[in-house]
Amino acid sequence: MRRWRTPRIRPGALAVWRRNILVWRKLLVPAILMNFGEPLIYLLGLGFGLGRFVGDMSGMPYLAFLSSGIIASSAMTTASFEGMYSVFTRMVPQKTYEAILATPLEIDDILAGEMLWCATKSLFSGMAILAVAAVLGVVESWQAVWVIPVVFLIGLCFAGLALIMSSLAYNYDFFNYYFVLIVTPMYILCGVFYPIESLPAAVQGAVQVLPLTHAVMLTRSLVAGAELTQPLLHITVLLLYAAVSYAIALVLVRKRLQA
Repeated sequence: MRRWRTPRIRPGALAVWRRNILVWRKLLVPAILMNFGEPLIYLLGLGFGLGRFVGDMSGMPYLAFLSSGIIASSAMTTASFEGMYSVFTRMVPQKTYEAILATPLEIDDILAGEMLWCATKSLFSGMAILAVAAVLGVVESWQAVWVIPVVFLIGLCFAGLALIMSSLAYNYDFFNYYFVLIVTPMYILCGVFYPIESLPAAVQGAVQVLPLTHAVMLTRSLVAGAELTQPLLHITVLLLYAAVSYAIALVLVRKRLQA
């Protein structure tokens, strides 16, 4: 059956990516305000406010600890929102995908382009937070520039998961399950606000299989200028999540659009 054929990554994905970025340009000003304003409030309110009482955490100022976690979690939420609400809107109410499929492009091109776009939006968000953190003086070295490709990879990882949800959804309320059952637990448990070593042993083991844990570990070491521990493991986990979730989403969207 056609829905089970091997995914094909073609240049047509860039056409879908370009289409999305041209639409996004119309919302550039409010997007910039959100990307810079929200992290600034988080870092000032929690980093400085709560940081006065917390002091150092894991050998670094709490503001540095928090900012690195917020970079990873922001990439997650940005890719998740774009991959669910925006993708579902284009796929169902607006029927944009039907129009695209009237061209030489295929479903494989659409989903690959959507994943690239979700990762690009995550990159915008992550770079904004990194810039704010640098202005606040928590970026320790030029090693932090490696956060940029890492954030793009985080965006790909969570974009694939979001596309699966979009392919299964029949209304916007369906996405509440994903945010309540998956995104929020990762946001709280995967080391954004405190070290996972403070969790019970059983929970520590469980969060090791979650992608945000590996995303936070990568970004934290890079922002703080610390030695990277097991970087290949973290990168491999994120790549596997991205590749497997893309393949699953592709099968589901083929089934939905070709039914």
